[in-house]
Amino acid sequence: MKQLFQNMKNGETKIKDLPIPHPGKGSALIRTAYSLVSAGTERTLVEFSEKNLAAKAASRPDLVRQVIDKAKREGVLSTVQAAFNRLDQPMFPGYSSAGTIVALGEGMQGFKVGDRVACGGGDHAVHAEYEVVPRNLLVKIPDNVSFEEAAFATLGSVAIHGFRLAAPQLNDTVLVIGLGLLGLMEVQIAKAAGCRVMGIDISKSRIKLAREFGVEACPRGDIDQRMPLFTKGRGFDHVLICAGSKDNDSIQLAGEMCRDRGQVIAIGAVGLEIPRKIYYEKELSVMVSRSYGPGRYDANYEEKGQDYPIGYVRWTEGRNMESFIDLISDGKMNVNALITHRIPIEQGEDAYSLITGKKNEPFLGVLLQYPQKEAALNRAVPVNKVQLKPDPTDSKPNIGVLGAGNYANATFLPVMKESKERCVLKSIASGSGGKARYSAEKFGFEKVETDGTAILTDPEIADVVLLTPHAIHAAQTTTALENGKNVYCEKPAALTPESLAKVRQCVLAHPNQLYMVGYNRRFAPLAVELKQHFADCVEPLAMHYTVNAGFIPTTHWTQDPEIGGGRILGEGCHFIDFLIWMCGSLPVKVNTFCLPDSGRYNEDNVSIQLMFENGSVGTISYLANGDKSYAKERVEVFGGGRIGILSDYRSLETWKDGEHKKDSSALRMDKGHSGSWNAFLDAAHGGKPAPISPDEIFSGMLACFGAIESIRQQDLISIPPLSSLDELLAGEKEA
Repeated sequence: MKQLFQNMKNGETKIKDLPIPHPGKGSALIRTAYSLVSAGTERTLVEFSEKNLAAKAASRPDLVRQVIDKAKREGVLSTVQAAFNRLDQPMFPGYSSAGTIVALGEGMQGFKVGDRVACGGGDHAVHAEYEVVPRNLLVKIPDNVSFEEAAFATLGSVAIHGFRLAAPQLNDTVLVIGLGLLGLMEVQIAKAAGCRVMGIDISKSRIKLAREFGVEACPRGDIDQRMPLFTKGRGFDHVLICAGSKDNDSIQLAGEMCRDRGQVIAIGAVGLEIPRKIYYEKELSVMVSRSYGPGRYDANYEEKGQDYPIGYVRWTEGRNMESFIDLISDGKMNVNALITHRIPIEQGEDAYSLITGKKNEPFLGVLLQYPQKEAALNRAVPVNKVQLKPDPTDSKPNIGVLGAGNYANATFLPVMKESKERCVLKSIASGSGGKARYSAEKFGFEKVETDGTAILTDPEIADVVLLTPHAIHAAQTTTALENGKNVYCEKPAALTPESLAKVRQCVLAHPNQLYMVGYNRRFAPLAVELKQHFADCVEPLAMHYTVNAGFIPTTHWTQDPEIGGGRILGEGCHFIDFLIWMCGSLPVKVNTFCLPDSGRYNEDNVSIQLMFENGSVGTISYLANGDKSYAKERVEVFGGGRIGILSDYRSLETWKDGEHKKDSSALRMDKGHSGSWNAFLDAAHGGKPAPISPDEIFSGMLACFGAIESIRQQDLISIPPLSSLDELLAGEKEA
């Protein structure tokens, strides 16, 4: 299929071939008929991406400050590499489209294959021939509404939500500032609601179009004379700003046009330096409209399909989309008059030349049009592959990667690319296919896929690398092992004791396959040097690992117990593994103290205290309440008359027999990702032993579960032996 890409580094727009995605739980696969190009949102992205590096920095001084702080912590080279990688990321624009359902994921009640639907949502209703859209962002289209009209539904819901915020009543006066695409829909919505409506703009053609919709409209310069007569000298009850401008002219004008105790709603992206005098004297209310309505930016609503009860939230973003479709169906919304361009997806770059002004041509509604191929609608569309280059003929092991997110592209895939003399980067898969295509081109994979199962079961693939969300690590691991693959799984191994038990059972049942979790820190050069410093120490060690982890909102996917598992499981396992490796012993007891969450945190300010079989003790201070400018990680180890302090994997200080040594790297931080990956290849194909023993992997995860249980019980927890996992599975079978 074809999809539009936007490169944030250079502003380049491309149409590329991708494999067709497949719908997951609670979503549907849509064959797109039309998608709407947003002249506001998408133009802003293009203009930013086309700026040179200096201009980008000038427009985002907040990000520049973050880069400087990062350079101080991690070194200049590491920071520059990370910054350029962040810029060199693809964007997949689009958020309003319409098409036909061709396949349903699990749990998609209320929809069927063949339904005509309007689609919404960034990262979902993208400019692509096929798209996967969650349940709450789909609205059925009645027979008398065309795909072209329905493609406006998401932008229409933006207009409707802004209007609802004003809560107008019958015969209220409404002024709409800005008669672009959004404003011309807004005047029709206000008219349909029984309001007396006036619109203003600088464009004569748009003023003319508004008048054809049956509302008053005039140039910006005439409103001072027109307002008294139209409002009987009182001023407008509601002023809706649909213009897009960085200056404060619109917010100033809105205050002047509003009646005493009137209301101003900012729907477009405008300057918001409110002039105090006029707003104070009239005691005006000001609201900034947030996108499509309730549900927007709520992953539970948008991604998981959890609707809000209608008795408490009448108009969600989905119901606003539905309402807009109803207005079209009832003849109260004319969007056909707003369509100025229909551009085939193959020529999608032309749409961006149009909205950015590179084509000196007037426009309003710009639609991308997709071929409507005859397809069997009673079955799912098969998942396709895209072959980027021919298969090689050498005998190096083939590698398959699942996942192409930020960590993959910024950290791990560059490491894998450096090892191409040792292996073949065969296939990479991601849910949508877009990021996988970008990663494949950048790092040299031969194939792009959207179905990870195809890689897990491909007989040509020798090794599988799992860079996917935490919740599916365990299932993907067992599938890969059962199909004869070696597995490198980015942490954690599992999110529940039950799934961990199944992984362990599978690992033990396939002794000829290598299973490794990506605990890279034990492979960092300075960490290896630290361990060597205590190599012949016969005493137990006292270890303290401080992690200045930084704040992550509770809405982030890593904080979701069903997807990310929370920060103790998702990241704390790294540091527990490091202490296991450092002292060479398995943990037996754990006690965790947690600062109050206070509605801001999610058990991510903790002190985890561990006791080990050999008498060593370790404390992990994992904290989200610090300052990012300070070092992120610091390890202190004491034992046998020696001390070692490792700071951010850039400097190591050791003390022994009165001698103090210091080793450091000024330019780059090395957390051991390359060492970890090469150790995996050495063990999988070089005859070396497993870099991390299964006992260490599974004991470390049991310690993580114990750390969480200690918070719940507020007590010291004994970490169960590995045999407890076997008993857990036996209990499941009996049940």
